[in-house]
Order: sequence, then structure tokens, then C-alpha cells
Amino acid sequence: MLLLILSYLGGALTILSPCILPVLPFVFARADQPFVRSGLPLLAGMGVTFAGVATLAAVGGSWVAQANQYGRWLAIALLAVFGLTLLLPGLAERLTRPLVNAGSRLSNFAQTDGRTSRPASSFLLGIPTGLLWAPCAGPILGLVLTGAALQGASFGTTLLLLAYAAGAATSLAIALLIGGRVFAAMKRSLGAGEWVRRGIGAAMLAGVGAIALGLDTGVLTQISTVATGGLEQRLVDKLSPGGKGGGTMPMPAEPAIVSGKPAQDGAMMMRAADHPAALPVEGRFPGLDGAVQWLNSPPLSAEALRGKVVLVDFWTYSCINCLRTLPYVKAWAEKYRDQGLVVVGVHAPEFAFERNIDNVRKAARDLGVTYPVAIDNNYAIWRAFGNNYWPAHYFIDAQGRVRFHHFGEGEYEKSEAVIRQLLAEAGHPDVAKVAMAEASPDANAIRQTVTAQGVEMAADKDAMRSPETYVGYARAENFVSAGGARQDQSKDYSAPAELALNQWGLAGNWKVREEEATLERASGRIVYRFHARDLHLVLGPSPDGKPVRFRVTIDGKAPGTSHGTDVATDGSGTVTEQRLYQLVRQRGDIRDRTFTIEFLDPGVQAFAFTFG
Repeated sequence: MLLLILSYLGGALTILSPCILPVLPFVFARADQPFVRSGLPLLAGMGVTFAGVATLAAVGGSWVAQANQYGRWLAIALLAVFGLTLLLPGLAERLTRPLVNAGSRLSNFAQTDGRTSRPASSFLLGIPTGLLWAPCAGPILGLVLTGAALQGASFGTTLLLLAYAAGAATSLAIALLIGGRVFAAMKRSLGAGEWVRRGIGAAMLAGVGAIALGLDTGVLTQISTVATGGLEQRLVDKLSPGGKGGGTMPMPAEPAIVSGKPAQDGAMMMRAADHPAALPVEGRFPGLDGAVQWLNSPPLSAEALRGKVVLVDFWTYSCINCLRTLPYVKAWAEKYRDQGLVVVGVHAPEFAFERNIDNVRKAARDLGVTYPVAIDNNYAIWRAFGNNYWPAHYFIDAQGRVRFHHFGEGEYEKSEAVIRQLLAEAGHPDVAKVAMAEASPDANAIRQTVTAQGVEMAADKDAMRSPETYVGYARAENFVSAGGARQDQSKDYSAPAELALNQWGLAGNWKVREEEATLERASGRIVYRFHARDLHLVLGPSPDGKPVRFRVTIDGKAPGTSHGTDVATDGSGTVTEQRLYQLVRQRGDIRDRTFTIEFLDPGVQAFAFTFG
């Protein structure tokens, strides 16, 4: 019952999606006709077509998606003719004879000479409109298709899809009824029925052009102020049991959805990698559309990558887990580039400053990332994969099928084995030569090319007992300064005299916001009782870009040899840009310690602690 309600609500939200805008003129073309005999059959045709296509997509495989694309282009052509007949009534008479009858029938769909439309005609018009509407699906439809993939096609699956269609039809019906009254008022007051009809025809042609050029899912998404995917995702998170957003560490209890099909958890997929021939097909490669910009490459499409083995790496540059996987991803990109591997980094920001493309460009340069990077600021690619984690690796074969995925760090040898398997399947014999070279006595020299230093070094998991900790109030935990955090207001804080493990506090005048805390006056501190080899803190300078000096102590003393890469032995350092700073790397005995960072200048922004 819950999923049925979710399906209906998800469909109702579809009208707010930017890709529905080009469909609305087709609906309003019937606004001057009786709703029961015209509008209602049109919506019924849309709903039935959408539910049918989605049902087939759940069980039919890749040929359905391909067929739906052909149907989409056929619908565009038919509706273009329909729009022209609205705009130019005499056009039908000038068409060649084989098209006269078809053009006349389409023209009759929206004639305003007093004749009442037949329900069958409206229903038929709803069929191609439904094909155009089908791409306006969001995360809730993904849940429906996930259930179909898990449990098989059934009456229940079709019922859920019909509920989704009914939700969209409800919101469109309201728009149509309102539009009908507006349409009638314009005719009464202005006597402009003919011009209104032509205006609808022009709007329809503009909609057809937008759809044909891909603007319905591209430019319209950029200019829209309504993020319906986010609205739907929040519905999923609130109403679905165990719903949870993404984090920087993998959460295997929540399955990911790849092109509407559920992926198995990381442990299960790793067992499959032990037997390369048994690698399953998890779903189709959903493509890389929606990036706001590309680095190191022109835009790449699924079609352009067909025949290549593709590794898609979801990352964000201040994520410590992502940074620790980078040495391996970069090594694979270099090692197997000539054998047909294409690595694509999808940069999906966690913090607001990571949406700044100049920041990402500089980070990629500093980190030595030379392979293509798609800037996914709107999470379009993230949602297309149904991803929930940083880092996440998806392995796509030469036929455009997702064959393997891995969330988080580790299991690098198995991931590389998958790359070799997929390259071998794609017919690249040089992969065998690479494998033989690594089996030679000089293999150690080859393996040593994967080096990791600084923040990219693997964590000491045996010694790490402190979790990622956010400073902003939206996700802060274990904050123990007296009085708690005052949201979005300046406040004088005092550091606790004693801290238990993983407790932390502020001292000085800070303004704690949803995502970060900003020091309003100089000489502010952050203290944290931690247990780990490494301590990192995501920091940014003052809003005007002025550097902020700081000093670090461990148990009240200068760090000495336990200083991080961004700190001198005396504990001094400077925040110059928005990124992750390594402040502590302990040598020798690792135990509970109290970390303190004092900022000598105002304006610093503190986002999150991570450990290693």
C-alpha cells in the first residue's frame, strides 16, 4: 500500500518536472473541448501508453528501450504534423495524396468549428503523447521497476505503474480544466479563437523542437527552479523503510539502482569477481547526460563509448574515501588506456563549494586527474545510476551493460580483475600480455607504480575508532559545548574541560550554519578527542578569500613528527583554499588523543572531520 501511494504521488509530481513542459501544449490543444469526451480520453491514452511501455521496460530488456526511442521519434513526427495543421489549416490540402487523410484526421483533433471531438480520437492522440511523457520519470518510478526486477512481472507491477500514471493524469487534468476556462475566457473577451488555435499550434511545434533537440532534459533542466527529482527522493527517504541519503562511506544495507534494476550488494558482487565468467548483467549503461561541464574531454555519450570498456567513478574532491581510491583509478586509466579502457570521473558535490567548477578544475589538476571528468552539479548522472555513495565504481562492458560495481575503498585487485575480464571479452589480446608481465619476476616493480602518499594513503583501519563528523548543524553529532549549537546565529562558545572519545566542541565566536561553522572573530578553536592515525578537516578561508592562519596541538603540544601534510612540525599552517586538510599523521603508538586547532584570523569555515 505504501508503494502504491508513493507511485501515485510520484506521478503527480511529474507535472513539475521540466521535461513535461513540451508535453503541455499537446494537452492544452484539447482545452476547448468537453473534458469527459476529449481531455479525459487523452489522459487515459497517455496513462495506458506510459504504463505499457514501463511494464515492458521492467521485463523486456534492452530492445524495449530501443523500441521506445523509435516510438518517441515517430511520436515527434506525428505531433509535428498535428502542430502544423493547427498553425496552417490549409497545409493538409497541399500535402501529397497519401498524407491527406492522415493530415485531415490529425487536423480534426483540434478543430474549433463547433464539432465535438470523438473520444477515440483523443485517446489515440494520447498514445504518442504518452511516449513523449515517458522520460519524465524519477526515483519513485525507479522503486517500482526495482520491485518488478526483484519479484518478476506481475499484476501488482502493472497496478503500481498505473498508479504512477494516474497521479500524473490527475495533475494534468487539473491543468487542463484550468486551461480550458482560460481558453474559453480568451475566446469570449477577444474573439481570438483562430489566433489561439494557431498559438497552440506554434507552441506544439516549439515543444516538438525542444524534445527533438533534447532540450526537454537538458536546457529546461538547467533553467527550472523546481528539482522534482529531489522532491521525489525526499518522499522516498521519508516514506520508505530504511531510506537514507548518500554518504562518503558505503552503506551496503541499502541497494543501489542501476537503470531501474537493483544492483547486488558489494560483498555479493565481489564473490562474483572471483569467477569472472559469472559476472552478471546489472543493467544498461544509463549514459552521462546532464553534466554541466566536462574537464579533460569534450562531452562523452553512451553511444560514443560503445565498444569501449568504461569505468565510471563517482567522487567529490574533499571526500577522503574518494581521495584514497584515486591512486588506483589513475593507475588503471593509464595502464589499460591502450587496451580500450575509458575512465570517466563523475564529480558529484557534497558541499556547496564543490559546485564551483574552478575549484574542481584546480583540484583535478593538483591530484593528477587527467582522464575525463563530468561535473554533475545537478546530480543528473548520479540519479540516472541510482547511486547513493562516494566513492562508487561502475564497470560497463563494450556492449553498454553494467557488469560490476563496488562502493567504498578496497578490493582493488578484484576490481582490476573485472577490468581485464571485460577487456578480454571486448577482444583486446594485449590484456593477456599485461597479465603475463605482472606474473614475471619483475611483477613487484610493476605493482609499485600504484603509489599513495599524503591524504591518498590507505587508512589504518585497525587503529581507526573515530567516525566522520560534520560541523554544520544539519548532520552534527557528539557536539558537547555548553548550550549546544545556535543555528544560523553568532554565539560565544566555550570548549569543554574534558572530552570523551569522539566528542568535540567549539571555543570563540562562531556562526554555525547547516553545512559549516564560520569563525566570526579571531582566536577561535575546535577541539576533538579522537583515536586514529590520521585526522583531516575540510576547511575554507574567509568568504573574501583572505588566508587564515592556524596552529595545531595534540594533547596540548606541538605535533612534531605527527604533523600532517598541511601542518609544520611546530603545528603552524594556513587555510588558503576550500578543500580537505591533513592535520595529523601519527607515527608510533596510536591511542586516544585530544586534537586542538586554533585559528588566529577570523572568517575560516569548518565543514567536516575525517580520519584514517
